[in-house]
Amino acid sequence: MPAKTIVICNRKGGTGKTNVAVNLAAYLSNFGKKILLIDLDPQANATSGLGVDNRNHQGIYEAMSQPEKANLSVMAVRHNLWLMPASENLAAADIEMVDLPQREFILKNTIDSVLSQSGEIFDYIFVDTPPSLSLITINSLAAADQILIPVQAEYYALEGLGQLLKTIDLVKESIKPNLEIMGAVITMYDKRGRLSGEVWEELYRHFPYYIFRAIIPRNVRLAEAPSYGQTIFEYAPSSKGAKAYKNLAREFLVNNSL
Repeated sequence: MPAKTIVICNRKGGTGKTNVAVNLAAYLSNFGKKILLIDLDPQANATSGLGVDNRNHQGIYEAMSQPEKANLSVMAVRHNLWLMPASENLAAADIEMVDLPQREFILKNTIDSVLSQSGEIFDYIFVDTPPSLSLITINSLAAADQILIPVQAEYYALEGLGQLLKTIDLVKESIKPNLEIMGAVITMYDKRGRLSGEVWEELYRHFPYYIFRAIIPRNVRLAEAPSYGQTIFEYAPSSKGAKAYKNLAREFLVNNSL
């Protein structure tokens, strides 16, 4: 089967989007799946969170600029886990792509080039996106087979979710008719507070797509791991955060085997 491209997307910042991208990719690779993680966020948090110094490597920006050499930007970072790192150069990509033909499909063409050039056969390609509606984000949606939406357990996150769903509908109408929403995953859940529970109930009541039963808690170890350039699987494998991501990866695999 061809690799499935899954975009981790939310227009709102602070939802734990990069944590989901990095740690879900890490656990799936540990389960034997071959994963390519593309860091499409100019802040490069997924890149640094995996311990990569992006000053020393070509990345997704260079690959999008020269798709015929895209494979040079792919680097192995863990067993079964590859990365296309981000850099500050990516911040200029929106402006540089504006006047290009087929500008919405530059990332898709880049991914196609990687798959044709690479000797590896990936099971899943994850794309970590910036928390904004930009041409880069539109490129990610045009390249995606499915979208996974991290939702922080707070009310403002629900407002941002509605805006994102409208954007996805527009992309489906004009660019990618077969784009699917895989579902939402609750992040930064605090079971001690009533608010998190109320947000969960609201989401379950109104969100028309699948909601993962694995809930990512607010956890100190999860917050610390990126500063050490490690996944939660490496940094604190017995923590509540690690167990939550392990459950999320298992649920992900069950859903993708149906």
